[in-house]
Amino acid sequence: MNISKLRIISRESPLAMWQAEHVRERLQRLHPGVAVEIIGISTRADRFLDASLASLGGKGVFVKELEQALLDGSADIAVHSMKDVTIDLPRELTLPVILEREDVRDCFVSNDYQGITELPQQARVGTSSLRRRCQLQALRPDISILDIRGNVGTRLRKLDDGDYDALILATAGVKRLGLQHRIREYIEPELLLPAVGQGAMGIETHADNREVLEAILPLNDECTSLCVTAERSLSRRLYGGCHVPVAAHAVMKDGQITMAALVGRLDGSEILRASIAGPQQQADALGDELGRRLLDMGAGAILRELMDAAQQ
Repeated sequence: MNISKLRIISRESPLAMWQAEHVRERLQRLHPGVAVEIIGISTRADRFLDASLASLGGKGVFVKELEQALLDGSADIAVHSMKDVTIDLPRELTLPVILEREDVRDCFVSNDYQGITELPQQARVGTSSLRRRCQLQALRPDISILDIRGNVGTRLRKLDDGDYDALILATAGVKRLGLQHRIREYIEPELLLPAVGQGAMGIETHADNREVLEAILPLNDECTSLCVTAERSLSRRLYGGCHVPVAAHAVMKDGQITMAALVGRLDGSEILRASIAGPQQQADALGDELGRRLLDMGAGAILRELMDAAQQ
């Protein structure tokens, strides 16, 4: 390998920088002679915290500016939380590496209550996720779900200031920041199904840069990659999943992938659930088929209503 330097583009949030640092350390262990630089930027989504993600363009807004740095040659790789990565990448880019997954679960964080079942009526629970909203409302229709933006630290400060009674966060991010002492309850996927790609990090790069591809490919975790492939295939079948309450979780054991998924109305009044299992070599096809099953159950009508409402 003739490459002497790798430039990582990353958001400047503490979690994003932790992820970039983690990848830099892994690359430096693999390639001791290669200098690895991190370039931090503040994206539009980071600058306009008072705006909803939907108004800014959905979760893809977190990655678009990073992708532009790859396209214009000012960076070699971008490190992403996979749950933020849009389904359709720019034609020139590729996502060849998915690192080993962290804890896939959501978690309950509160200063006053030990878990979801202990919340009083009308308790204020903070989350910006439509996926969490629909499942929480089905579990506890008596609580108030309030939007919240900002990085993990910002959300915890808002909780400590009394703006919320509890937060629902991705366990992976809380653990990576060393804040697991704030977690009161780990929420199992059977109770709150995770987001597509939750807990996994991906590395994106230019598709024709062979030297960079050679340098980063050893970091790919095959099991996580196949599971995330299945989840993203389902999301693609369900219109991409950026503005809609879609959840999916795939696991692999003994060469078999098993995946559960759901689509629901925001008020929790209707949640459609389905599951599938099959050989790992068919990861992409399994996700697509599970998406088709949900559409056959009526998911298409729910998703179209939500997307039409978002555009009004």
